[in-house]
Amino acid sequence: MKTTDAGRGPFFILFLTFFSSSSQVSIAAQNTITSSASLSGNDTLVSPSSTFELGFFVRGNSTYLGIWYKKISIHTVVWVANRDTPLANSTGILKIEGGNLIFGDGTTVVWSSNVSKTAVGQPVAKLLDSGNFVLSDGGDANSDSFLWQSFDYPSDTLLPGMKLGWNLTAGLNRFLTSWKNDDDPSSGDYTFKMDANGSAELILSFQLRPLYRSGPWNGLRFSGVPEMAPNDIFGFDVVSTPDEVYYTYDLLNNSLLSRLVLNTTGQLQRYTWAEQGSGGGLWSLFWSAPKDQCDQYSECGPYGVCDVDRLPVCDCVKGFSPKSPDDWYLRVTSGGCIRKAKLECGGDGFLNMPGMKLPDSSKAVVNSSMSLEDCRIECLKSCSCVAYASADIRGGGNGCIRWASDLIDLREYSDGGQDLYIRVPASQLAVIEGGNNGRKRVIVIVTVTLASLLLLLGLGSALYCIRKKRKNTKHLKSLRTGSKERSQDFPLTDFDSLSAGNEISEESRKEDFDLPFFDLETIVIATDNFSDANKLGRGLTAVALAGLTAVGLAGLTAVALARLTADGLAGLTTVGLVVPREDLTFR
Repeated sequence: MKTTDAGRGPFFILFLTFFSSSSQVSIAAQNTITSSASLSGNDTLVSPSSTFELGFFVRGNSTYLGIWYKKISIHTVVWVANRDTPLANSTGILKIEGGNLIFGDGTTVVWSSNVSKTAVGQPVAKLLDSGNFVLSDGGDANSDSFLWQSFDYPSDTLLPGMKLGWNLTAGLNRFLTSWKNDDDPSSGDYTFKMDANGSAELILSFQLRPLYRSGPWNGLRFSGVPEMAPNDIFGFDVVSTPDEVYYTYDLLNNSLLSRLVLNTTGQLQRYTWAEQGSGGGLWSLFWSAPKDQCDQYSECGPYGVCDVDRLPVCDCVKGFSPKSPDDWYLRVTSGGCIRKAKLECGGDGFLNMPGMKLPDSSKAVVNSSMSLEDCRIECLKSCSCVAYASADIRGGGNGCIRWASDLIDLREYSDGGQDLYIRVPASQLAVIEGGNNGRKRVIVIVTVTLASLLLLLGLGSALYCIRKKRKNTKHLKSLRTGSKERSQDFPLTDFDSLSAGNEISEESRKEDFDLPFFDLETIVIATDNFSDANKLGRGLTAVALAGLTAVGLAGLTAVALARLTADGLAGLTTVGLVVPREDLTFR
């Protein structure tokens, strides 16, 4: 029952104060854990907005302390405390002892927060709305005063606000580790970590072998994750200072639920929760990696460039050739490419490759205050420098990344990536640029030629239509200038196909489809309304052809005029066209 504080007097306030004090233990059991209030059995802690819940769950014959979403219909665990030290039975208890969180069965401790700092006041454990389970001194909500927090020890899930990376001062590395399988939360073989060496980038590995690399952070996104373009759902960031290097993300709409999980098969998957009505819903896959062949680490080897829009997907950087042509012929490209000509050191140039995922930067040198031009000059000064790029592409680019080792895990994007400048001998650069200019000239020539052909074709078609229209107009005018003269201008045809029964044969019907037709108005004008004055001769059966008085004019679509020469029937020529489509006779 919802109530308000309006009209309540001092007695009520005194009663409320007494009630709160007397029931502190039961309230603590629901929201916090203190030295005098523990968690056991089916007890749970619930975050203030009821988004997350902490308690015990069972997998197989083992009991685990974990955190999961409370409001959604699919039980989704996001953190496990004792993933590698399960409790062998279902009787567990979580309590604060000696300033630490302790989880066990009352006699054996299977997990501890292992806090080294000592609380000045009363240590309190609480589950926050972010999903972070924290131990603080006296319940202080300031994150800087946390004695311990679950966000520092991720399992397989990265929630909004969590940090993936290094606290260099404390020597703490926060990273994801997959479950062993869907029913076993113990640590699996896949990890997803921040590489703090060189320029900050994330590495997905199987045991110790790299499988996928995000590419260095360029101020807007990781250069190998073009999908991280600014949007209205997520905010991404990488923080790199002398004290810490980490990646984090936030939800721009707090009503959404989202998580990044490293699954048991080594796939990174970002999910968002989609409500389906009636309390149901599902996790919708928003993004995943690795997603294609070119996402595989070093797919094309050193100085090899991968592009999924090309077959085969691997090619060498211009100025390089396959180290083992026979292997490349068999699509075994891990050996990569080698230079066609050695660097000259003093006379080298740089090949600009746009839209690139920058190479592995674990051995690269980064200077965040240097301009791109100064970066180029600095790279030229060192004969060992093989490439450079901007460390931050915002505002036209600034900062400098320089590589002095083989360029590994290169990828080209049609949309995304950034400029990479690769060092090549000046003589080789001239050949490359000449080839590029030649290809450009060919493209221009082909384009211009095709455009010219299309233009000529269009002009020809237009002229043909104009001439045809003029011819038809002239012919129509000629029909209306005089009766006999008009009849002489009708196109000629042959009337021998008229049968003795004054009907048109089937063969004539077929032939007529290739001849022009005239409407009734034109025919009336041409024959002076079929006047006897326009008689020209006789037909095969003494039919008068001059007026062509037709039976059933409503069905008549055209008319023919003819004349008989002095030679009789043998000299029959036509100066008009008859195409009666239904029963047509003459008299």
